[in-house]
Amino acid sequence: MNKPLFMRIVTRLANEVSFFQRRRDATGRLGLSGLQKATTAIRMMAYGCAADAVDEYLRLGESTAMSCLENFVEAIIYLFGDEYLRTPTPQDLQRLLDVGEMHGFSGMIGSIDCMPWE
Repeated sequence: MNKPLFMRIVTRLANEVSFFQRRRDATGRLGLSGLQKATTAIRMMAYGCAADAVDEYLRLGESTAMSCLENFVEAIIYLFGDEYLRTPTPQDLQRLLDVGEMHGFSGMIGSIDCMPWE
């Protein structure tokens, strides 16, 4: 993921979703930043790592990592769902087919198992 896209996502999350806003805890210390929380969720999804695998790198525990992932997914659907998580139009499908064909995958539309789509 390129940095401007990542920062756009993090900024929207921090501005519009309370979970991703940095707050002080009961002792007055600042909690995790939206950047840490979003990075945790994206790393878990991108690399398929377990929640306890991000504790040393991002300094948070397993239950917090799981909470970051759950809130991230819900927030992405809420913030970007109407724009990006929609049924593809015939024009979208044709564009995907054309790009796939340019790369030698005729009849493929985002297929993991490389089976053609009718």
